[in-house]
Amino acid sequence: MRKALVLALLSLAAVGLFAQPVSVEFWHSMGGKNGEITAAICEKFNASQSDFKVTAVFKGSYPDTMNAGIAAFRAGSPPAILQVFEVGTATMMAAKGAIKPVYQLMAEQGEKFDPKAYIPTITSYYSTAKGEMLSLPYNSSTAVFYYNKDAFRKAGLNPDKPPATWPELFEAARKLKSAGYEYGLTTNWISWIQLENFCAWHNIPYGTRSNGFEGFDTQFVINSELPVRHFTNIYNLSKEKVFVYGGRENKANSLFTSGQVPIHFESIGGYGNMKAACKFDFGVARLPYYPDVPGAPQNSCIGGASLWVMGKKSREEYKAVAKFFTFLSSPEIQALWHQQTGYLPITRAAYELTKKQGFYNENPGPEVAILQLLNKPPTPNSMGIRFGFMPQIREIIDEEWEAILADKKTPQQGLDDMVRRGNEKLREFERINK
Repeated sequence: MRKALVLALLSLAAVGLFAQPVSVEFWHSMGGKNGEITAAICEKFNASQSDFKVTAVFKGSYPDTMNAGIAAFRAGSPPAILQVFEVGTATMMAAKGAIKPVYQLMAEQGEKFDPKAYIPTITSYYSTAKGEMLSLPYNSSTAVFYYNKDAFRKAGLNPDKPPATWPELFEAARKLKSAGYEYGLTTNWISWIQLENFCAWHNIPYGTRSNGFEGFDTQFVINSELPVRHFTNIYNLSKEKVFVYGGRENKANSLFTSGQVPIHFESIGGYGNMKAACKFDFGVARLPYYPDVPGAPQNSCIGGASLWVMGKKSREEYKAVAKFFTFLSSPEIQALWHQQTGYLPITRAAYELTKKQGFYNENPGPEVAILQLLNKPPTPNSMGIRFGFMPQIREIIDEEWEAILADKKTPQQGLDDMVRRGNEKLREFERINK
């Protein structure tokens, strides 16, 4: 009997000694350096405790990762955590049963979770109208403009005082061309920067029903007076060869980093790439605004992606995810992510810690983006957008913008067709998901 008891105790000890941690997968789209940092953060979490293990798995582009996650859910084997770009939010919300909202997860697992600790203009994009967070912001960014300080000096412009308004920026771009540069101005992401952020920054609606946050039956209104005026101005600059179109998404980056075009609109998430690629002195400035618009500037809205918790997981797996999200939200980890990637911290505490550490003294660009987001409390026009099929709608906007530049349509006609075709996609999304 005594021998049997000893053997039983030894067996229990061995089980405890060799028990494996609960393992979950985190599917993401972070390539290159950002992917390395994502993997390193997961390893930090794994090393901080022995009960759980998070494995980062790169799945390709944003659309590829979202589609892979949805397909895996339908097959009954989704990852525990799925990174989805911001314009996939409505699609994830409509995927009934596929997700577990973050606010529910954290409450069920007893994790300390205060939505007010997060920067509101970031979390509002991924929250319900009641402020309930559906997913956890991860790589959040916003639009800014980069400018070549050396080129400004050559053109007789003040490198320490970038243009604050659109009329000032257009004039600066003309002076840069006159100073010998082939073009003065370019931009990435026509839809995200020159429409989504443009409307938020001027506190005008992108669509009805609080930009889609209030549900279905929405309509786009981006063919209103101000967007038409703005697109007309850029079109006219293209005819003067002051503005040059570099292509869709972020294809215009090389025009700036090569020194060819001195003013460039891009995400603050590209800050690390700019530092590595630019062989000249450059600055980061907040978005310009039209001074005749009442209340402008308001606040910009975000880009990037968030982390969604998938369905069909065990209680132990959900515990692992909740612990990982608490770890990810800590000021130290958020400050690390922010400082090494250029993406924004999602909490005020991480911003204050970064500031205290003196990071912005040598890297003022990322703080410009944070202060732009915090410029004013978000309104229904500036929280962001929540429309179905937004990835496809962005492609429509690209197509219509290219038709405008090719003189196939006037700016008014192009924006009218963006609205018409975009509304058709909204109705299609509703038919599928209502």
